[in-house]
Amino acid sequence: MQGGKLLTVFVCLVSTVALVNAGDPYFYYTWNVTYGTAAPLGIPQQVILINGEFPGPNLNSTSNNNVVINVFNNLDEPFLLTWSGLQHRKNSWQDGVTGTSCPIPAGTNFTYHFQPKDQIGSYFYYPSTALHRFSGGFGGLRVNSRLLIPVPYADPEDDYTVLINDWYTKSHTALKNFLDSGRTLGSPDGVLINGKSGKVGGQNKPLFTMKPGKTYKYRICNVGFKSTLNFRIQGHKMKLVEMEGSHVLQNDYDSLDVHVGQCFAVLVTADQAAKNYYMVASTRFLKKEVSTVGVMSYEGSNVQPSSELPKAPVGWAWSLNQYRSFRWNLTASAARPNPQGSYHYGKINITRTIKLANTKSVVNGKVRFGFNGVSHVDTETPLKLAEYFEMSEKVFKYNVIKDEPEAKITTLTVEPNVLNITFRTFVEIVFENHEKSMQSFHLDGHSFFAVASEPGRWTPEKRNNYNLLDAVSRHTVQVYPKSWSAILLTFDNAGMWNIRSENWEKRYLGQQLYVSVLSPEKSLRDEYNIPLNTNLCGIVKGLPLPTPYTI
Repeated sequence: MQGGKLLTVFVCLVSTVALVNAGDPYFYYTWNVTYGTAAPLGIPQQVILINGEFPGPNLNSTSNNNVVINVFNNLDEPFLLTWSGLQHRKNSWQDGVTGTSCPIPAGTNFTYHFQPKDQIGSYFYYPSTALHRFSGGFGGLRVNSRLLIPVPYADPEDDYTVLINDWYTKSHTALKNFLDSGRTLGSPDGVLINGKSGKVGGQNKPLFTMKPGKTYKYRICNVGFKSTLNFRIQGHKMKLVEMEGSHVLQNDYDSLDVHVGQCFAVLVTADQAAKNYYMVASTRFLKKEVSTVGVMSYEGSNVQPSSELPKAPVGWAWSLNQYRSFRWNLTASAARPNPQGSYHYGKINITRTIKLANTKSVVNGKVRFGFNGVSHVDTETPLKLAEYFEMSEKVFKYNVIKDEPEAKITTLTVEPNVLNITFRTFVEIVFENHEKSMQSFHLDGHSFFAVASEPGRWTPEKRNNYNLLDAVSRHTVQVYPKSWSAILLTFDNAGMWNIRSENWEKRYLGQQLYVSVLSPEKSLRDEYNIPLNTNLCGIVKGLPLPTPYTI
């Protein structure tokens, strides 16, 4: 690294240190992002490596730690990483999406500095630019509870990360060209577990090993592109203990539908005969099921797994019922030493209702997707930068969609889609899925309560069916075919935040928007200043930074 770049990074870190507790430890990483060759489905193809690894390294942290990652982009095009599920309190600058950050130019580096403030749980990171996620660059991200905060289960013998995803054998460039030309991607070519595809009866090396009688934590994340995946382990129950950053009631499951963008943490006890067992991941809701296996071995075992695999569930009604079985653990502490149930979200008055109906239409001969008749398009100047430099009117307009969509939307307008939401208001968002396919949506910067999901159309009377007591605090919500789902949350995190379809094909083709949550005080109490190492691009390139916020 050149002396000038080193100085820039150092100054950035010093300017940020003042904003956090000096007692919170720092952990430094250097990540080199490169192309490489791998054959996860037996066909050599170009993949994206981080420090030579596919998937990327597991990022292990603890609540309130300061994580500093210097990312060197050695690809031939701009690149960004986003940290799915991390809230980045007061700090959307670190969110790593194109609405908040200029991508890291090829051949340069950028240093992320973030803190999982008052968070615990299982998450993952991945590239947010173009279709880079289709070639790799993703990895597990765990935030452990601090030692002083009790966890509602005994310490496991070990902690394993299980990344499951659908996969295509074509490169991200070829797939991007398909979408840009108006073609669809079609069904995936296969399914991977931790970057590998296994076959029943094949010579599969064990991915995980367990000691007889011991209990292990498995963090299962769907890092894929479009497919819900059902995950199960031969002969073993999975006790669900955490999902998307929240402790949950500890029910046992034979299998779990893991939707795109979701993470579950389960406890698995080695209480069966000491041999090898298959873990199975298979697609759901596609015309043709695609699956893979991985081996979980008992220590010292040479006995191969049975070829008889546990069957996957059938139909989406089963999945919806499982979805409804997840409940917040109201007696457990989370990242702070107070019970989660002390926050009574069901007693807060709703100040605004926003209904987001997914929309599909042909624009200039090509299929596009959107919300409420608007298909989002990224801007050369990131939305957050334009807003911070008080130049937003040159880049986008606020509230181009209405809170209540028209009854029937047949056309799409292609433009930046930004909602302006008043800081610290309690908002209801209803996602309506008018299509026959499964949907999964994600909100950056916040957690929310997924209070209901039902077939049909939403009406205000449906509020009578809301779970206003123990809905799980989470960051993704699923919407089943021809159905709706409702979430409640307080927009208490100032910044610019992305709401997106986790179906990456639809997200790339416009099914996303941004939420601008502005603090009227412009105070460091509410939001951090722009980091001094921030890349500036578009109309703000070369401009002096605005007057910084103060207390």
